[in-house]
Amino acid sequence: MTRPTRLAARAALTVAAACLAACATLPASGPSARDIRESGANVIRVVDVDDSVVRDLAQRRGDPLFSDVFPSAPARGEIVQPGDVLEISVWEAPPTVLFSSGLPLAVASQSDSGAPSSGTSANVTNLPPQMVDAAGTIYVPFAGALPVTGKSLQEIEAAIARQLQGKANKPQVLVRRTANNTAYVTIVGEVMNSTRMPLTPRGERLLDALAAAGGTKEPLDKITLQVTRGATVHWLPLDTVIRDPRQNIELQSGDVVTALHQPLSFTALGATGRNDEINFEAKGISLAQALARTGALLDARSDARGVFIFRLERPDALGSGGVAGTAQQPIPVVYRVDLKDPRAFFLAQSFPMQNKDVLYVANAPAAQWEKFLNLVVSTVYPIQGAVTLTK
Repeated sequence: MTRPTRLAARAALTVAAACLAACATLPASGPSARDIRESGANVIRVVDVDDSVVRDLAQRRGDPLFSDVFPSAPARGEIVQPGDVLEISVWEAPPTVLFSSGLPLAVASQSDSGAPSSGTSANVTNLPPQMVDAAGTIYVPFAGALPVTGKSLQEIEAAIARQLQGKANKPQVLVRRTANNTAYVTIVGEVMNSTRMPLTPRGERLLDALAAAGGTKEPLDKITLQVTRGATVHWLPLDTVIRDPRQNIELQSGDVVTALHQPLSFTALGATGRNDEINFEAKGISLAQALARTGALLDARSDARGVFIFRLERPDALGSGGVAGTAQQPIPVVYRVDLKDPRAFFLAQSFPMQNKDVLYVANAPAAQWEKFLNLVVSTVYPIQGAVTLTK
């Protein structure tokens, strides 16, 4: 063997040995199934999914309901706030007319107790509509500035009548709110028309707000309704609100109703047909549905025994053993599903996915060996060609 040939052969052997030593560092989309299983106690808890695990997850899946989060408030009349527009009408019994623009109107006379009796006439004056100012007051001639914020229309009527006593003859007052600029609910999101719905003493409810906005743009089973009341924010699937009348809660002034289309998501990584963040509807999906939305497992790469769901669980999840954590911080848990076992497909139909889950499918050991062989072949063949040329 000539010297160049010996050098080329030695180089080929050296490269092959280096490739063999580097087999463990071949490119991969993530850890192997063995790496995850051996991740170590007190760091990540690896849980093999079986019937008991699925039952436990299904029992803990129930989210609070609107009826639990938003307690019903006692019924109230129309409460006036700054910005509302009020129209005031004043009736006076003849012959004295305090307001100059009186119009005769046949009405009932009053007895001493205030009960009407027929046969007399009165004069009615409609004052120009006025907006409640920032200080929460309105002005009524001969009564002056009156505070009205936080009062009902009946309370305002009584206050004006008291101020006119002794100035007008048996005054009677009617107050109407012609523009409701404060008691309203805002509806936004995936609705036909975002709008503000005024509230009335009837007590509008959640589905009333949705109807006022023209309904949803997307199918009902893919919509989530989110209610924001002060610092409290909670959501439920729309079909839950429709099926359970208790969740069609009465709205309060200042509520914001948001219709969301598929607000939840999980991330698919590894040997799946689609590595992406994938949205799903609030009613939830199973692991089987999640795998289908990722394009299923790749036959040439995936390890069917290495299907993992990475999740941050509450500290009380699956007992207290096996994972270090505190009462405030979530703990890392990895659920493993062995799809080589036919029974696992039934479990996958019941295993619930959660928001922000990471679904990872590991590469099969054979796929890593194939990468190594391809690397060796791509490295040794050019060297062999160089050896041939030196002969």
